[in-house]
Amino acid sequence: MLAVGTLAPEFTLPDQNGEEISLSDYRGQRVILYFYPKDMTSGCTKQACAFSELYPQFREKGAVVLGVSKDTVASHKRFEEKHGLPFTLLSDVEKEVIQAYDVWKEKKLYGKVSMGVVRTTYLIDENGVIVKAFDKVKAADNPAQMLAEL
Repeated sequence: MLAVGTLAPEFTLPDQNGEEISLSDYRGQRVILYFYPKDMTSGCTKQACAFSELYPQFREKGAVVLGVSKDTVASHKRFEEKHGLPFTLLSDVEKEVIQAYDVWKEKKLYGKVSMGVVRTTYLIDENGVIVKAFDKVKAADNPAQMLAEL
């Protein structure tokens, strides 16, 4: 996990519509950058839907929400449409941003060890500096936690 107080690594990734989005596009706004393992899975759906429900409150506080996973643009589009998600989902198929933000880790599930995205959320300030960082977050609770941090 990246340290609080460091400059968030710049990136450009395609969103669920195939448009290139850069972190620098959001200078002057606070950014909730959350990394999640996979579209359409139980925990990831709970987290995304909770961010969706609270999205108007995030916007009122001057923050945007960006979700990142290694799923494809097409997968993100289906996820957005199925759940009516109002925020941006970014596709990092090559795992470059996932690795830059240090969320690609060894995971254990039912005794099996594999590599994967550890659910992590960063709060980035208007100047692009990481001001909060949470790893191994609880999917359903994370959006409310992030709203409280604002």
